[in-house]
Amino acid sequence: MNYKLRIKLGDQLERRGMSQKELAELTGIRPNAISNLVRGFVERITINHIERIASALDISDINELLTLEEAKKDEAGGEESTNQ
Repeated sequence: MNYKLRIKLGDQLERRGMSQKELAELTGIRPNAISNLVRGFVERITINHIERIASALDISDINELLTLEEAKKDEAGGEESTNQ
């Protein structure tokens, strides 16, 4: 069984009524990078970014931000991302 890491950043921003721009300003992370994280268009993320995002959103339980999900197979037999 294969798993994919899903970043639940969009959910957390919505829950807090915070914009991507506001998060970028609070964390010092480029707005484009925040947008990519929200949309799931990222192959890697630094621990530093996770820490800065968690601090800005006052998250103490990493499960509020990250989760492992079973990877879905696409028609070609490859992996399909679960980040959305």
